[in-house]
Amino acid sequence: MSINFQALVLEQEDRQTLAEVRELSVDDLPEREMLVRVHYSTLNYKDALAVTGKGRVIRKFPIVPGIDLAGEVVDPGGSSFNAGDQVISTGWGMGEEYWGGLGQYARLDPSWPLLLPEDLDMRSAMVMGTGGFTAALCVRAIMDHGSSPEDGPVLVTGAGGGVGGVSVMLLAKLGYEVHAVSGRESLNDYLKQIGAAHILHRDELARECKPLEKETWAAVVDTVGGDTLATVIAQTQAEGIVAACGNASGIQLNTTVFPFILRGVTLRGINSVSVPLEARKQAWELIANTIPAEYYALLTDREITLNEVKDTCEELLAGKIRGRVVVDLQV
Repeated sequence: MSINFQALVLEQEDRQTLAEVRELSVDDLPEREMLVRVHYSTLNYKDALAVTGKGRVIRKFPIVPGIDLAGEVVDPGGSSFNAGDQVISTGWGMGEEYWGGLGQYARLDPSWPLLLPEDLDMRSAMVMGTGGFTAALCVRAIMDHGSSPEDGPVLVTGAGGGVGGVSVMLLAKLGYEVHAVSGRESLNDYLKQIGAAHILHRDELARECKPLEKETWAAVVDTVGGDTLATVIAQTQAEGIVAACGNASGIQLNTTVFPFILRGVTLRGINSVSVPLEARKQAWELIANTIPAEYYALLTDREITLNEVKDTCEELLAGKIRGRVVVDLQV
């Protein structure tokens, strides 16, 4: 099948990452069974590290980056999908080990994608991307643990980010009293608009804590790690749960066994890369069934083209972007 298309290609020379939009043929794509025409992708922090070369994300060059994509099946390659099916694919090493979503076509392993839920369009799926998907996994973990709105307030750290913002939205719409943590007062109105009942400044939690502190939170979504994670563990109610999915504040965790053996607190790690298919379906259905249409606009910082990806990645790493960036691959 001879089709030419545009893609962002990363090369490495003298340990420097070079990013360039190039014209490729589908024959240039690595051998995988399913061919997808990519309509939308998005930019995550990991994508920005890969494109700028400021993080050791890429395992093998050359590569098309992009850990998320939403597109239309062109050739199902003998899989259970049909030509014309709209699909989402996130994780599985796309954009890191394997060519990813920042190109107009991609070849995928048929075990990676899933059908787009009926109440979700491809653009909205990429407003969510891995960030929204991770948030849904965290919220599902809280629900599966048995935590209900009647148990008390839930806390979301890093609420100004993609994972945190979607977590606030989901939990609030599900009836929980959500307390949001942010270091930017400029986001307070936005956080209240998406469902936060109370807002804490991050300095209240990003500190050295006691082994046990006042039982406050029935459940926590922690996106930052470090001292903040240690503090929220110490403040979680008996039999409560902390869903941990990030390390923006550090990878070290200085805590004790007391919250676990004296209060029965559960620390649940959330991995968004190699999630089983059924759990993926449940997370995306939660998004599709819970997030109102108007919230997608609130989450979106901007929509860009492939040619704007490199500069936007620099802005993302500099902290100049509040919400999600959608990449339209078909313009």
